Amino acid sequence: MQLSSFLQRFNEPETLKMAKLGRELRARGIDVIDLSLGEPDFDTPEHIKQAAINAINENWSHYTPVPGFLDLREAVCTKLKRDNDLDYKPENIVVSTGAKQSLANAMLALVDEDDEVIIPTPFWVTYSELVKIARGKVVAIKTTPQQKFKISAEQLKQAITAKTKLFLFSSPCNPSGAVYSKDELAELAKVFIKHPGIVILSDEIYEYINFVGKHHSLAEFAELKERVVIVNGLSKGFAMTGWRLGYIAAHPDIAKACEKVQGQFTSGTNSITQKAAVTALTSDLRPTMEMVEEFRKRRARVLEIVKDIPGLICPEPEGAFYVFPDVSSYYGKSDGETTINNAGDFSMYLLNKAHVSSVMGDAFGEPKCVRFSFANSMKNIEEGWRRIKEALNQLR
Repeated sequence: MQLSSFLQRFNEPETLKMAKLGRELRARGIDVIDLSLGEPDFDTPEHIKQAAINAINENWSHYTPVPGFLDLREAVCTKLKRDNDLDYKPENIVVSTGAKQSLANAMLALVDEDDEVIIPTPFWVTYSELVKIARGKVVAIKTTPQQKFKISAEQLKQAITAKTKLFLFSSPCNPSGAVYSKDELAELAKVFIKHPGIVILSDEIYEYINFVGKHHSLAEFAELKERVVIVNGLSKGFAMTGWRLGYIAAHPDIAKACEKVQGQFTSGTNSITQKAAVTALTSDLRPTMEMVEEFRKRRARVLEIVKDIPGLICPEPEGAFYVFPDVSSYYGKSDGETTINNAGDFSMYLLNKAHVSSVMGDAFGEPKCVRFSFANSMKNIEEGWRRIKEALNQLR
């Protein structure tokens, strides 16, 4: 069977691949601790689940408008005003089946063949693949642990060319946990103001999981707001990964373009999820903040453990729920059976030797690093890192 050449343009997400390998080992009866997936290990708060039950009982079971129910788009506007002091109208909002679809809609609506998309490394695995799907060109700006994995205004300035169409980044960042302060964003904003043709795709899905202060967005800068596409959703902050709901806030022209794209792919998002999302976005954020406090405790414990493992260079994550250490000091080492030549070997060694899953940094644009999640119980985190330390001690 001859399949489309389209499939050759992009790769399977490494995050999903590692999760699949972990499931295969579990199916063979092996106890695998999953430190690979970016999913809160908490259940959706009760008041949100009850809103979904009410929606089912009220028969919200029909097709939905492509950009989302009006009351949900109004709820998104309320949230953006309450949390971010940003003024939007429902015409600026498009609701999608997860933030990943929101990103895909925007990419397909904005990027033409050979357009350049600037992405700071490390980046979420899907960013580069979406650019490839849209036939654009990825222009990666390399960062280092010493920079806390954040780009400078000068690096941004040097990366911009006449073909630059889009700048795509996340803050808080998956996988590094980097969070841009308002002052750091202000320096980047000065560069963007001089290049009015560039659209900024700002992934803010980890907004609430912030350990260093208030979340800030490039949309706060009045000169840029109409060129910023905010992407957000419910998966991380509300423990609603399986509900599949994301959204954008953007200039009406971009919102309409994304609505047009989505209309041919999925149409409107799940009706019950949308009704539950209204409650999530407009209710008390106490359950979210309690979840974040637990992530804060786990982060502290992971950093304590990692500092005790020789050879790992690990910046302290300021947000999200990952650590992203540089593991390159182990390259070239062996336990007598397996030799570690790269991050992929490192991750597979830990999976097969320690039975702990992680994600190699190549997938995030950083081949010296590996991502470990702390979205797991403290018990599993401590046992997982005990196994990692033991396995690494066998390398010479």
